[in-house]
Amino acid sequence: MDALTELTRQMAREGIRRLLVLAGDPDWSTAQAQAFSRAQPEPVLWVSDDTDAPLQCSPRALTTLLGREFTHAVFDARSGFDVAAFAALSGTLSAGSWLILLTPALDKWALTPDADTCRWSDTAVPLPAPRFVTHFCRMLARSEVLVWQQHQPFTVPHFAPREPWHPATGAPEREQAALLATLEEMPPGVMVVTAPRGRGKSALAGMHIARLPGNVIITAPTRAATDVMAHYAGERFCFIAPDALAVLLSEGRTPDARWLIVDEAAAIPGPLLQTLVAGFSHTLLTTTVQGYEGTGQGFLLKFCAGFPHLRHQTLSTPLRWASGCPLENFISDVLLFKDDTLHALPEGEAEILPLPQESWLTSPERPAALYRLLASAHYCTSPLDLRRMMDAPGQTFWQAVVGEQPVAALWLVEEGGLSPALSFAVWAGLRRPRGNLVAQSLAAHGASPLAATLSGKRISRIAVHPYRQRQGIGEQLIEHVKARSPDCDYLSVSFGYTRELWRFWQRCGFRLVRLGSYREASSGCYTAMAVIPLTDAGRALVEREQQRLARDLPGMAPWRDENLPLPVAEQTTLNDDDWLELGGFAFAHRPLSAARGALARLLAHDPLPLAALRAQLEEGLDEAEICSRLRLTGRKALLATQRQEMAMALRALDEARCLQLEERIAKLQLF
Repeated sequence: MDALTELTRQMAREGIRRLLVLAGDPDWSTAQAQAFSRAQPEPVLWVSDDTDAPLQCSPRALTTLLGREFTHAVFDARSGFDVAAFAALSGTLSAGSWLILLTPALDKWALTPDADTCRWSDTAVPLPAPRFVTHFCRMLARSEVLVWQQHQPFTVPHFAPREPWHPATGAPEREQAALLATLEEMPPGVMVVTAPRGRGKSALAGMHIARLPGNVIITAPTRAATDVMAHYAGERFCFIAPDALAVLLSEGRTPDARWLIVDEAAAIPGPLLQTLVAGFSHTLLTTTVQGYEGTGQGFLLKFCAGFPHLRHQTLSTPLRWASGCPLENFISDVLLFKDDTLHALPEGEAEILPLPQESWLTSPERPAALYRLLASAHYCTSPLDLRRMMDAPGQTFWQAVVGEQPVAALWLVEEGGLSPALSFAVWAGLRRPRGNLVAQSLAAHGASPLAATLSGKRISRIAVHPYRQRQGIGEQLIEHVKARSPDCDYLSVSFGYTRELWRFWQRCGFRLVRLGSYREASSGCYTAMAVIPLTDAGRALVEREQQRLARDLPGMAPWRDENLPLPVAEQTTLNDDDWLELGGFAFAHRPLSAARGALARLLAHDPLPLAALRAQLEEGLDEAEICSRLRLTGRKALLATQRQEMAMALRALDEARCLQLEERIAKLQLF
């Protein structure tokens, strides 16, 4: 303990943090961590689901601590390792701190079930994560970390001394001062400042606000994310939430301000951010493009590329700890945060090859390069994706390579193959098993109760290097997979709809089968799902779903102006699929959203009042207004009333057919 105490003093003088791994039985590692905690003058933060420490937090709640600072922390990874929370915790530790990681014995860890796998592997029971554990231990051996294993002596190695560190004073540092001067002279346009955490982006924005004449509008994903900016901006701080600001702009009530400042801009959906930026002559966007938040380089590649007068600057010098901090370096190395995909690539013909998951064990540099390419092209990549890529079952990877370098990547996930009983239970709204995004959606919202029995492969990610785009490589990858999927009924993709993106999927042969009715918070876009059928069963499924979609399209307001390739819609009278859909809503647990098209066709010809249904579908009232009008106690009572109205309408339309349908659905639910 004396040697550790002296090393801690040295770390404080040098402005660095380190990782200490305690690997062994739970009682042993707990005892060592508690002994360390008792020796500290201030409480040590414990991050665990099983602790009674005075200062403690669950890994799932760690984001509530971002923006605070701690001296020393213990992270419990013995039964499950949330690596995103682990990385986030490292960003809260001050210079001179230890991050103590509790793990199983290192020689047993790779075969120990990890409870965190249930979050990202779509399995009901925890699985071991041998590839990630092997990768983690490999990084331990290469880094300036301390590892103490049970039944082995603990020795503190000698680390070469570093230059004394001087913490930031609150005045602009060299990089900040240069950027402030640039911003002061900036003509109309957009400035993007990116950096890892701890580099003073928010402080820079606050300093800029304090210097500006006139009004300034500040926005961010959450008000709490702007505390540092508010400290430096002082009385000039004026925050408006992104949604509220968009409403003001849409109503022509543009705030009297020349500058818009957006903190953590990559966490705001792209279309919303476009709207906000368009309302101001000068905009400063600050954001973290690498790290545990999972924004990736996609923010620069996708959003920023749309601005002709955009300027991009970075901050590289950490302010809360010294450059070269061993803890920061380890986190960056183990989670592959460093991104070099924008470097020039060799020219030449690309060769398409598979990449087995076992490559993480045999030649880890190959899948690591592929992961970085996928992360750079997607706006929301997090450490969970890395763990999924390494150890989740049912994953397939293809790459297009020039020499040893990947220029394109395709990530596929196996879906479907559910039993008829389970597929029907999904259709009826009785079950939602893990995973199977498109397969479940086709059953839960589509026309066929047996849709999820078909086998599919969903494209989870596709990426082409920016210097090799528009050369047909992405289409070649998909054609390659189509020819090598003999046991698969279809390929599928779920994506945030934009016309440009849809044109790509259409060129690849995909056909639309489902369109969302609301914007996703993550992308700001409506979701679309599309399928390439590969078998007769897959073709029959696509034909049925497209016919249903064409009939429902007139009632889907967000899609009316899109020129979508769908078959000519049938007449608006009820068909067999509509009867099944309406019966599923009345007699099972199908959601109203899935039956909206069939309900609209029924209401157009039914003389019954059906007050609860018409209020929502024809008058467009929200649930609270309908409950108030009909004197219902809440959402559950409203839904029950709507199901009763639906059953009454079907009986009035054809009582014999309604009874047959009710009996059929009851038998299927029992089965």
